[in-house]
This record gives sequence, C-alpha cells and structure tokens, in this order.
Amino acid sequence: MARIAGVDLPRNKRIEVALTYIYGIGRSTSRRILNEVNIDLNRKSESLDETEVAKIREIIDHKHKVEGDLRRDVSMNIKRLVDLGCYRGSRHRKGLPVRGQRTHSNARTRKGRAIAIAGKKSIKAMK
Repeated sequence: MARIAGVDLPRNKRIEVALTYIYGIGRSTSRRILNEVNIDLNRKSESLDETEVAKIREIIDHKHKVEGDLRRDVSMNIKRLVDLGCYRGSRHRKGLPVRGQRTHSNARTRKGRAIAIAGKKSIKAMK
C-alpha cells in the first residue's frame, strides 16, 4: 500500500483516482502529477514500485500544498475574515452560506436541520 502525504492510497483503484484521496489533489492535479512522472493513468496503485511512489511523493512535497498545511491555510483564511468582521466573516460565524446563495427556501446543508416552531398553530384549528 502506497503512503503519500500521510494518506494510505487504496490498492485496487486506478492511480489517477487514488491520488484524489489526498486532501488538496483533484483529478486534474492528479493527471498533471502523473504526466510529469510518466506513469500511465490507468495503472492500479498496487502495481506501482517504490521508485515511482518516491517520484510522486517528491513532486507533491515540492510543488503542492496538501493535507495539514492546506487545511491550516484554509482555516486561517476563514479566521482572518471572522476577525475582520467583514460580511463574509459574519456569514461564517453564523453558519450561513457565504457566497450569495438564497436562504429562504434552501441552504439546509449549511444551516442544519429545520427546526419546527412550537406553538404556532393555524387559527382554524383553535376555533
């Protein structure tokens, strides 16, 4: 099992897809890295030998910000916005969508589960 940037890559997947298990590497970045190392995109990750894994690891370490460093940068950027008190920071603080999406009828992923308003009954039910 190949271990790159502290992540165990899955054995039975194509190396192009297996690299996307690393936080900060998507399909296009994965393709770019593999083309640079001259590894076929369709090879399984279990068929790589140690020299190929070492080349991939070296490119990722030198040219890409991944895993802990990237997570730290993202969280620091959000913390900076919150500390500034700007509009985007206040949306982060409240747990609402940041990029201008509507919240009247959607945004359940960001806002959480809908909470029923207790005691609010229709007038017909009371009469």
